[in-house]
Amino acid sequence: MTLTDGLFGDEELGRAMGARAQIAAMLKAEAALARAQGRLGIIPETASGSVSETAENLRPDPSELAAGMAAAGIAAQPVIAALKSACGGDGAWAHFGATSQDIQDTGLVLQLRDALRIVEDRLADLEAVLHRKARDHAGLPIPARTRYQIAAPTTLGAKIAVWRAPLPRHRLRLDQLRPRLLNVSLHGAAGTGAALSPQMGAVRAAMAEELGLGAPDVAWHATRDAICELGGWLALVTGTLGKMGADLILLGQSEISEVAAGTGGASSTMPQKSNPVAAEALVALARLNAGAVGTLHQAMIHAQERDGSALAIEWQVMPDMMIRTGAALRLALDLARSLTPRPDRIAATFAADRGAMLAEAAGFHLARQMPRGDALKIVAAALAELATDETETLAGALARLAPGHDWSRILAPEANTGDAAMQARLS
Repeated sequence: MTLTDGLFGDEELGRAMGARAQIAAMLKAEAALARAQGRLGIIPETASGSVSETAENLRPDPSELAAGMAAAGIAAQPVIAALKSACGGDGAWAHFGATSQDIQDTGLVLQLRDALRIVEDRLADLEAVLHRKARDHAGLPIPARTRYQIAAPTTLGAKIAVWRAPLPRHRLRLDQLRPRLLNVSLHGAAGTGAALSPQMGAVRAAMAEELGLGAPDVAWHATRDAICELGGWLALVTGTLGKMGADLILLGQSEISEVAAGTGGASSTMPQKSNPVAAEALVALARLNAGAVGTLHQAMIHAQERDGSALAIEWQVMPDMMIRTGAALRLALDLARSLTPRPDRIAATFAADRGAMLAEAAGFHLARQMPRGDALKIVAAALAELATDETETLAGALARLAPGHDWSRILAPEANTGDAAMQARLS
């Protein structure tokens, strides 16, 4: 544990991906293997019952297995050794016909399944909160900014709808990914199933049925595409939340302050400050996961039938990516729930802009009555007046340069948000 875990960590996902959960998942895999082999007559029924019951109840302390993992280079081996020892005379039937990587991978899949349920629940919660916030503020005009510059009016609801839009796509991607990811591993030492041939396929199917997993015919010891696909998915989720965080940082900075979200963090020496800690964390977590994807993909460069150096990368990277995603969703939910517009500051921004962000709208309005080139010249002349007279507004300048139009009404921000309100309500 580090002092940053309260911000960048996640207790619930930490447990799901932690050592105790890993051990429990591998023992669950061993229990399912024993039951499957007992049903098929591969091992004695008495041994099947003894091994499965022992595996389901055995909970060795991770610290007791650390030295064994360091010696073997794989966490499954000391777990298997502990199981065989606890089974006494029936220990010879534990792990029968499997290899350590089978148990390591099946256990990992069980962990990921549990972790993804947590992540998906939070995604659904965030989607619902942002949906409500988008509808609540569907019609509230707010400046849109492109390349950090004020561009044109939009609505706060439309901004929120943009944050929400990828979330149902992420949930669909996860549904599509699960069949490729959630598969049992049982192919033996070299991935050929030779130890239990010709029954390995039947045992694998029975074990998969016990665990509610798929049963691929070809070993995936050395093909980690599904794991890397999951890493990419996690980075997509945190990337979406990072964009939300970046927007909230900018919308909340002192000279803008159009939206408030979260409680902020105090400065140790500047009492006037409220730092956007949670929003900054969303950006940092997104960048960390984006970088981790590249590292995780190194695990795909997998030599021969099994490569410990490639697997070691995966073991180090994947749990952290999952925990970061959980942390990002936790923080995003808190920010979304507390998100509140500041109409006074939004109005101040519109006033300070003096209508310049409506230049496009003015040009298109005039272009309905004259050549577009002439319309743009008039708008350019009006903007030039704003540049030389700090009290002038675009509506006022256009009233002189192009009289006969109700420029105050035409250039009202609420009249120039296009489909923003509709996008927000449909989000």
